[in-house]
Amino acid sequence: MKLSYNERINNVKPVVVVSRCLGFEACRYNGQKDSCNLIEKLKDYVDFITVCPEVQIGLETPREAIRVIKEDELSPTRLVQHQTERELSKEMYEFGKEFLLNIPKVDGFLLKSKSPSCGIKEVKIYKGIGKGSASVKGKGLFGELVMESFHYLAVEDDGRVKNYNIRQHFLTKLYIMKNFRVIEENMLIEDLVEFHRTNKLLLMSYNQKQLKILGSIVGRHGELNVKQVYKEYAKNLSLALNKLPRYTSNINVLTKSMGYFSDKLTHREKEFILNTIEQYRESKVPFSVPLYVIKSNAIRFEEKNLVNQTFFEPYPLQLDNVTDSGKGLNK
Repeated sequence: MKLSYNERINNVKPVVVVSRCLGFEACRYNGQKDSCNLIEKLKDYVDFITVCPEVQIGLETPREAIRVIKEDELSPTRLVQHQTERELSKEMYEFGKEFLLNIPKVDGFLLKSKSPSCGIKEVKIYKGIGKGSASVKGKGLFGELVMESFHYLAVEDDGRVKNYNIRQHFLTKLYIMKNFRVIEENMLIEDLVEFHRTNKLLLMSYNQKQLKILGSIVGRHGELNVKQVYKEYAKNLSLALNKLPRYTSNINVLTKSMGYFSDKLTHREKEFILNTIEQYRESKVPFSVPLYVIKSNAIRFEEKNLVNQTFFEPYPLQLDNVTDSGKGLNK
């Protein structure tokens, strides 16, 4: 029996490449491993591919710490063991390129923050090998290769996902890209139409301009072959999800959603919903509160065009936890 669109989407887990030291193995340079709350939660919901570039290029655990060195703008980026000055750049680049070339299709990366190999931000890039050398912030060698090849996917580090907004964006992008990967395997136009329809409000909250472009790609699918349609859609989907949605955009979508059933509400009910949205605007409640209020009314009034929108549940609710949200809830 042929599975429905939703069944096919829901039967596949996202695939995430994760730094092995984040709860899987004690392989950090000091012989320890770190923990990450999000990774612990994700273990039942995603398929992980673990990686430790430093161990996989032959370094022992524990081991001498390594540094990223870049003396000036014209100098190459190097990976060097601090005390022995052993250079590991060639080994790291070769491993990284081979690993990333041969992994199966993945939907995201969750890497160790500030790591000279895995880090994607905030990695110390030293001006020299000597003690006390000045440093700037940048990427680790493996992390840089990831960002070059997979910038369109959900890519974050364990430090940044402590922030509620960044974590929410990571999970949203992870599941949206997973869903697109699933439909891309068969490249059916009807799947793309359904994908666009169910993600319409979510894409509106992210980038209205790109939403219009995506809509036009789907609308003129008869002018291009299916491969071209999917390729154009994939490129613009990545652009649409490039930045976190602004809280003002979320408010716009919440208000638009309320319009589907506002004529069925009493005056007091309207006031309550609008007041809840205003509390979100003022950072008094998290985004999940007005979202829940709008969705509950969509279910109440059987607004099918709203209930199935990923805007209301872009990823499993069990992964959401406001209590460990770190900085800020909207702005």
